[in-house]
Amino acid sequence: MAKTSASPKIFVLDTNVILHDYMCIYNFQDNDLTLPIVVLEELDRMKKGNDQINYNARGFVRELDKIAGDEMFSGGVSLGKKMGKLRIETGKPFSPELKRSFPEETPDHRILAITEHVKASHPDRQVILVTKDINLRMKAKSVGLPAQDYKSDKVQNMEELYKTAETAPCTAELVSALYGSHEGVPAKDFKLKGLPGGNAYYIFDSGQSTALGYYSSACDRIERVDRHRCFGIEPRNAEQTFCMDALLRPEIPLIAITGKAGTGKTLLALAAALAQNRQYARIYLARPIVPLANRDLGFLPGSARDKIEPYMQPLFDNLGVIRQRLKQNGEECRKIEEMLKSEALILSALAYIRGRSLSETFFIVDEAQNLTPHEVKTIITRAGEGTKIVMTGDIEQIDSPYLDAQSNGLSYLADKMKNQPVFAHINLLKGERSKLAELASDLL
Repeated sequence: MAKTSASPKIFVLDTNVILHDYMCIYNFQDNDLTLPIVVLEELDRMKKGNDQINYNARGFVRELDKIAGDEMFSGGVSLGKKMGKLRIETGKPFSPELKRSFPEETPDHRILAITEHVKASHPDRQVILVTKDINLRMKAKSVGLPAQDYKSDKVQNMEELYKTAETAPCTAELVSALYGSHEGVPAKDFKLKGLPGGNAYYIFDSGQSTALGYYSSACDRIERVDRHRCFGIEPRNAEQTFCMDALLRPEIPLIAITGKAGTGKTLLALAAALAQNRQYARIYLARPIVPLANRDLGFLPGSARDKIEPYMQPLFDNLGVIRQRLKQNGEECRKIEEMLKSEALILSALAYIRGRSLSETFFIVDEAQNLTPHEVKTIITRAGEGTKIVMTGDIEQIDSPYLDAQSNGLSYLADKMKNQPVFAHINLLKGERSKLAELASDLL
């Protein structure tokens, strides 16, 4: 039978797709799925531990158990109404071409052998290997096997993530009205095009004067944005001013802050959190640990605290910057010391917050671009009453081998939550660390 565009495809899943999203099998519409037996072997080795990939491995195995049946090893088991079938394919011999190219029988090469077998067994259908491993995709294509990345959670409209506050023309009278009113000015007076459904920031320019404004869909008004100084940290540009304003607004419990290195993402978030310490029971500042050179933390000497300390140092550096801006024996500096001693201020690895309550917490997640969409969802769904979650990161600086600018959790969050009344996204453009750092970030 000739291959047609209407014929359902067959997708062969790699292990890293499941570890990225353990519910991925429900995201392929009416297409059929093949699960190589080697994937089950790898999941079995991954199921013990407390990292997110361990939870995902266990979650997928439980999901597989719900739909398991003898037909999973023959014709396949249905995944639901208007969905395809899932079939487990046992190991297959390497073809002569595969042996010449990849003589070692590694798990990746065994997956290629199974993909090759499925393709030969279904000449009338399109067979595609789905993997987040770029090298494996290249290997597959080198022997004539179609391969692609897992696309279900990829952000398509990347331009939105790089946008900063919009500059909007207005009259000098409106700028004056904005400066003279505490309640704000009706949004309709500014005649803005395409008002968002959530929270947005604008630079209003009359040609003679400018004003910074905040639009809230809750009241449909434009409010003046003032520059706030928090624990010695003061915004240095319009975007940082908007960022600090959003961080101080209790009506915005979820914020994404993106921007390159040195733009002040984490520093502003920490300063704003400290300034609101009376409004929250605790402040958490955490970051995911992504070991370099694929070396596990177990390779490092010392206790568990000693092992994570190098990864936490950037958080302590930000706290150090704030301390330097304060009087050494001043009230604010003493407050920081008291919070650290009483654990009202905690700087920790992200893995250590699992199981802890997130009620009445100002929770800052640094380097959130190294999280998967599922990890971001797991964190946010733990938010209790009175909690504010701030996720910061540079979507161009990703350390995880299976994430990119389109598929990381921070980009996913900014894309899915845009225009929601509980969410704000601020993109910081200008580096304020130093002229040298700014130049290096732009040119190197």
